[in-house]
Amino acid sequence: MAAVVKVWIDEGCITCDACEDTFPEVFHVTDDTCFIRAEVRVDGGYDENRDSKSAVISEFAAQLEIIEEAADECPVDVIIIAVETEGGEAEPAEESAAEAEEAAPAVVEVAEAAAAAEPAATESAAAASGGLEELMQGERDLLLLIGSQSGNSEAVAADAAKAAPTYGLAPRIKMMDDIAIGDLVGVRRVIIICSTWGEGDMPDTAEDLWQAANSSAAPKLPGTSFGVCSLGDTAYEFYCQSGKDWDGWFEKAGATRLLDRIDCDLDYEETSPPWIAEALAHVAAVDEAGNFHADALDDLRALAGPAETSRVAAGAAFDIPQLTQAERQATVRVFRYDPVTGESGHDVWQCALPAHMSVLEVLRLLKGTQDGSLTFRDGAPDDPTTGLLVNGRLVLPGRVSISQFARGDEGALNLRIDPLPAYDVIRDLAVDHDSYQRHLAASRPWFRGATRDGAQLDQGVMGMMDAPTAANLHAAQDIASNQLLHSASDTVPHNREYIGPAVLSRLWNRSQDPRISDAGRAALLAVIQGADGVKAEADISSVNRQGRMGAVASANLYAAKRATLQEQHFTGRHGAHVWFFTQTVKLSGTLNETVLAGGTLKMGMLRNLYRGILPRMLLGFTRTGGPIMRDKQSFLIGAGIPASIGKMPKLVNSPVEDHHEVVALYNAMDGRF
Repeated sequence: MAAVVKVWIDEGCITCDACEDTFPEVFHVTDDTCFIRAEVRVDGGYDENRDSKSAVISEFAAQLEIIEEAADECPVDVIIIAVETEGGEAEPAEESAAEAEEAAPAVVEVAEAAAAAEPAATESAAAASGGLEELMQGERDLLLLIGSQSGNSEAVAADAAKAAPTYGLAPRIKMMDDIAIGDLVGVRRVIIICSTWGEGDMPDTAEDLWQAANSSAAPKLPGTSFGVCSLGDTAYEFYCQSGKDWDGWFEKAGATRLLDRIDCDLDYEETSPPWIAEALAHVAAVDEAGNFHADALDDLRALAGPAETSRVAAGAAFDIPQLTQAERQATVRVFRYDPVTGESGHDVWQCALPAHMSVLEVLRLLKGTQDGSLTFRDGAPDDPTTGLLVNGRLVLPGRVSISQFARGDEGALNLRIDPLPAYDVIRDLAVDHDSYQRHLAASRPWFRGATRDGAQLDQGVMGMMDAPTAANLHAAQDIASNQLLHSASDTVPHNREYIGPAVLSRLWNRSQDPRISDAGRAALLAVIQGADGVKAEADISSVNRQGRMGAVASANLYAAKRATLQEQHFTGRHGAHVWFFTQTVKLSGTLNETVLAGGTLKMGMLRNLYRGILPRMLLGFTRTGGPIMRDKQSFLIGAGIPASIGKMPKLVNSPVEDHHEVVALYNAMDGRF
């Protein structure tokens, strides 16, 4: 019988992205927890799936192994998977030895996977001798209280949270700046993991809680059992002082110390795991009433098995593989500019390069081996400030390999690397992003929220939003680099007052957020609809050409432009230009400079009377893009000869102030131009 697969997220998610990295089609990590995507669920919901426990659709149920792999990657084991028959009954969990080698148990709960690895005989004996079954009943919460400056304490806490379900505990990780001192009242089990900063100081995340703990309002904790893992550096005088301070404070508050504090040096990855295992056994021996059962320690240690002495070893199976490709002959042209002499041009290198190299790695190679003066913005692969123009494409050079610019599998590589347009060049490929930053700051893009309904969750009071709206808001601002997007518009280099597509896209997306106040939305729309806003963009299609980033931004720009024109009823120069130009082209079916010059404004036809354009339109003397010699025939041959009709050149050549707008209109309406 076919199986029904259910997956949900239990409490305690630390939003580490491990599950989404493994199976992004199913898991989506938010700011606070992890959601099961709506498109994979039978009920179409978008949340942790903890309450409804909706099954996943058959397409993803068939990929159970990948879901289980994602669950294994979770450091705190909060991903729960259940497999049931379509009739609703769970498949048998106990099978013969031969059957067990071929099929997984019907119901798999990731949080209990580690405990299930222990031989059944040992587990039964431990439960019988120490009364583990009775001890495991009731409330089994464990608070992992973290004070961290550089992330080391969080790493230790993640390991502890992953091992805690093996001892029958439900771990909950809290940073010290996310909890009030009064919240410790009533907590039965707590493990404090805290690092020391500077000369015995608390880390930044722990300072406020420490001040509250030493105030007159600090509570007493007679029913709390605790242990302290302190991280520090013996090179400092006050080694592990923060952990020592918390150890003393909990004791003075009336809490029960279950085991001695451990002070870990820089080798904490080796020394902390054995202590964590022992601490988990001790807090697991505390029952629901807060009583410590020392006689259950041996059984709990046996239940969990030997402690890990180190974290994941190098060369583990999930290490990212190194993808390699054969060498290709490449011609690399790199723009060079010397700000001292004002000289500019391109340097050309002929070289053999592995096709898997990124453009950024090529630049590093050229700088290190050919010309140390080569200047470009270096950084991580996803650094938004490193953008370049490569073969006419706007890219982040660390995220594209040179093979993406090859013609065919064996063809030669030709790379032309230029600085981003729309910015002032500092030197070579390095540009000044000040124009984008200036427009962003002037637009005042901050969020001004409205008072709205919320819900009381475990994390506190939180506003609510339906899943489709939230998904659309996130998708509409999925931009890899705003600095890159700013240079995607052909208008920006010609109009430096135009705030640009990156700022416009961001403002429009924010204005559509249902959480924003009316005053905040009005302020954003005033910028969007201003003279330097979306009306200044001459050709949105130039943005749309820039891959997925451009498609997302252009959709926002089109929506903003449509709303602006409708809001202003096509008034003003821009609205009239769009409206009457469209109507004129529809009526005439032809785009030429006569129509463009005189037929796009409300009074255009009247001006045509004294400018001579109207007779030219009536008699067909309009330039249509034919050969130049045909145009000159009208000077030599009478107008009655058919060859000269419609070939009259412009009578007066006048400069065009906004040339890019004219080019955009011609390109949009008539491909011949």
